[in-house]
Amino acid sequence: MDKNRFEHLPDARILVLVGNYGSGKTEISLNLALKYAQRGEQVTLVDLDIVNPYFRSSERTQLLEAHGIRVYAPSFAMSTVDVPSLPADIQAVFADKSRRVIFDVGGDDTGAAALGQYKPYFDQDDVQMLFVVNAFRPLSGDADSVCDLMHRVSARARLTPAAMINNANVAWETGRAELERGEELLAEVSARMNIPVSYLCAKADVMTQLPDNLSGERIALDILMRPEWL
Repeated sequence: MDKNRFEHLPDARILVLVGNYGSGKTEISLNLALKYAQRGEQVTLVDLDIVNPYFRSSERTQLLEAHGIRVYAPSFAMSTVDVPSLPADIQAVFADKSRRVIFDVGGDDTGAAALGQYKPYFDQDDVQMLFVVNAFRPLSGDADSVCDLMHRVSARARLTPAAMINNANVAWETGRAELERGEELLAEVSARMNIPVSYLCAKADVMTQLPDNLSGERIALDILMRPEWL
């Protein structure tokens, strides 16, 4: 029996994942897209990461399309263009209400600025922005830094995070201690920003090590963005 059937995934029609470099938002975006598709949903993934040229969800287009997932990506990705140009048929993302849509957004306020152009559409739809935090990445190791980035991303994206995701990890060395450190950090951020920690992500084998009192619904991840040279 597939245990993933019983995971409590976000229920908004449009999910917008943001987070600092190395937060794991692209890994989570890919996993969520595949999990929804495996449940029989029609899924679209919009790769709006114009910041990081090495770990972009559109690099896994072949895998995603094999599961029936549509993939859109900026036509000027990694260029000097401030606002990426998406294909004209991106309007289908907002027009076709039958599809689940995931936006994988660039890792800082500069990347988040690309979202601002879609605010009129977001205002008329069921949208949830999720802020992914890895407590072991630069600019994410203390509450001041996380809150500052969250303010900047929200201002540029013209969206307010509905929830945070604890994705504390140190790659293959991740264990219980790392997720507990993430819990400690995000508890402070949550108190300051009045934004809940609604999800916790980790590899399935790490999930078995975790105590029940950690915040958030648990989403088991498969590592899909591991570079071939590792």
